[in-house]
Amino acid sequence: MTTAAEIARDLLRIGAVSLRPDDPFTWASGRLSPVYTDNRLILSYPEVRSRVADAFLQALAEAGEVDAVSATATAGIPHGALLADRAGLPFSYVRSAAKGHGRQNRIEGRVEAGQRLVLVEDLVSTGGSVLSAAEALREAGAEVVAVLAVFTYGFPEAERAFAEAGVPLVTLTDFTSLADAARQSGALADGALTALHDWRADPTGWSERRRGEG
Repeated sequence: MTTAAEIARDLLRIGAVSLRPDDPFTWASGRLSPVYTDNRLILSYPEVRSRVADAFLQALAEAGEVDAVSATATAGIPHGALLADRAGLPFSYVRSAAKGHGRQNRIEGRVEAGQRLVLVEDLVSTGGSVLSAAEALREAGAEVVAVLAVFTYGFPEAERAFAEAGVPLVTLTDFTSLADAARQSGALADGALTALHDWRADPTGWSERRRGEG
């Protein structure tokens, strides 16, 4: 079994990913979705947490020369800190916005000009938040070698955004692996799997159609 397949199976088993094609979730954006992901649950399962940390360490090794690890606040912080500790590298994290008090930092921790670093995230949907963090690191003089994430939905808009930003995205598992794991476990019937793939291809249109049905 590949690492991507194993982690996808883990996410389903611990409930980090929930699938409800017939009773969609409402995301913070207002979109309806047959999938809801809460990768914070990984932290509560030592075996899964360790497997994810090992996979991140392997991804780091394949990224080439890296001087430091950074992460997005808040969900990326524990995974990034674990990775930095295992690799013996400096760690920092990037807030979604600068603090409104004190030094008004957006980046917490020391980032040096010319540093080559990876940026850790738990989940990539559109890519907007993590690419904003990557831009903040670039403005601080660092080079973002890659974004490392636990999971991506693989939306076309995210793929375009990463390509336009010139930032490679490396994920431990993805939507295709998740759908395969759900099918193999019998968690979803073929019709429900079709709904998942339809949603991934056009999440906005899928959401609008479901609202129309309601």
